[in-house]
Amino acid sequence: MALWDRFKESASQMQTQLVAKKNDLKSGAFRDAGMAMCALVAAADGTVDPAERQRVAQLISTNEVLQNFPADDLRRRFEGNLDKLAADFAFGKVGILQEIAKAKKKPAEARAVVQIGIVIGGADGDFDKDERAVVREACYALGLPPHEFDL
Repeated sequence: MALWDRFKESASQMQTQLVAKKNDLKSGAFRDAGMAMCALVAAADGTVDPAERQRVAQLISTNEVLQNFPADDLRRRFEGNLDKLAADFAFGKVGILQEIAKAKKKPAEARAVVQIGIVIGGADGDFDKDERAVVREACYALGLPPHEFDL
């Protein structure tokens, strides 16, 4: 099986796992960490491309797990995080990783945040090295071993 096929299968499995846990993923910490993760992945290369911003916003609004929360609220949080990264990527990234770390208290939520990052990162068909690197950093912020997610 080609690497890309394995990745697509893995991302699909992660989305299935997220949907199975949907009823357990309703906390504010999960919501905030999830939106921080989405923004971090969208800006992984250090820039916030308008097309990528729109694509990720669309994915957020259609993701079944994130439908536990009002779409307008999610979009506002996502956009706010992206604005922080666009203003000063290095400084914004520190704050974003701190936001992600808030999900650390509940291991199921922490894993779900990482899974969201992988699903979002791979949605365009290319989970590139920059996206992998920021999701790996999020794993460390959450106290999770990156190898658990093949990172």
